[in-house]
Amino acid sequence: MTHTSHPAAGTLPLRQMLICGALIVTLSMGIRHSFGLWLQPIIAAHGWTREDYSVAMAVQNLVWGAAGPLVGWWADRSGAFRVLWLGALLYALGLLGMATTDHHLSFVLTCGVTIGLAQACSTYAVIYGVIGRNIDATQRSWAMGITAAAGSFGQFLMVPLASTLIHQLQWSPALMSLSLAAVLIGPLAFGLRETHRQPPPAAMHTAGHTAALLDGTPATAAAALKEAFGHRDYLLLTAGYFVCGFQLAFIGVHLPSYLRDHRLDPQVATTALALIGLFNVFGTYAAGTLGQRIRKTWILSFIYAMRGVAMIAFVFTPPTPLSVGLFAATMGALWLSTVPPTNAVVAQMLGVKHLSMLGGIVFFSHQIGSFMGVWLAGRLYDATGSYQVVWWMAIVLAFAAALVNLPIREHLQPARRLVSA
Repeated sequence: MTHTSHPAAGTLPLRQMLICGALIVTLSMGIRHSFGLWLQPIIAAHGWTREDYSVAMAVQNLVWGAAGPLVGWWADRSGAFRVLWLGALLYALGLLGMATTDHHLSFVLTCGVTIGLAQACSTYAVIYGVIGRNIDATQRSWAMGITAAAGSFGQFLMVPLASTLIHQLQWSPALMSLSLAAVLIGPLAFGLRETHRQPPPAAMHTAGHTAALLDGTPATAAAALKEAFGHRDYLLLTAGYFVCGFQLAFIGVHLPSYLRDHRLDPQVATTALALIGLFNVFGTYAAGTLGQRIRKTWILSFIYAMRGVAMIAFVFTPPTPLSVGLFAATMGALWLSTVPPTNAVVAQMLGVKHLSMLGGIVFFSHQIGSFMGVWLAGRLYDATGSYQVVWWMAIVLAFAAALVNLPIREHLQPARRLVSA
């Protein structure tokens, strides 16, 4: 049985939901994608190593992922409105903390823990939960692609803006300026305010101690978790997403420093990060649209394999502005393209009632990968003076993820799916 979702009366207007969701992701992800530009000025100002900065970013990714399922459960239960407001306030406080602290522990607590929590409250899992509950399954992958493309456009806009602020205002005032932008997430949350209705008792079946709705969707969070962790294909999807996090965190945070090590102008790194954002607008939209026509897991396998090919070509080519631009454009098309098909597959497997929570668990795997990618890169660079080992780790993992996603069956329900009426 395949899940389908038909929005009920009183759902959010499509245009309002997409515009507000896209702007929120633009701000949240756009700020996040600029953090690689702060590595050099911050470690120079405080006398830290690259690993010191990488630890804070690694903690940020891990907290973001760990908080995702809990934040998703809250958003599924109570709606996204309060969650997004909390994210806006935490984001602003975290950026202010980054700008003003000069102790490494405080930096980890602000840049790492506070902003990690803010990102959990203001990015894809929360927004996709709203989309899943309010858009028919025939349009869901497309709508998720629109939202992911907005996050990419945010990177295209925010990275050059962040670079300009750093050069015009210096790094600390630049962070303070971004904190004002983060507050705007709160007012935009009004466009995603839902009226939640719990399913009536007559719409549920029970078997043993597990409850399910008439369409087979688990009625409780506990039942949804039990079903998800017994679903082989859900676990394979979760394992593959680890690789996505490893690659994106490593490249997003350390590419500017990698290019600086090769004596390229800092503007090349800014342009590269902006190109990643620009080309990912097209990549994510294409992935979301194609997901309506062909198997999403095939799309995921293709994306991971092509990332591996692109990185092989990059490490074997001496970095020049042209080669960096070509690499950035190629990786950009593959950057967040995994997000729409991954979340759409979760919705097909397990329904949309608990999508924010179940998508958050998959994303936790992504963020464990992010932790490893950003931290290992700093650690191994300080130990060896090179990023070469990490590049090859990212390449091997790319092809492993491509293989992991191939056997996933999107529509298969687990053997212990409760029988509906």
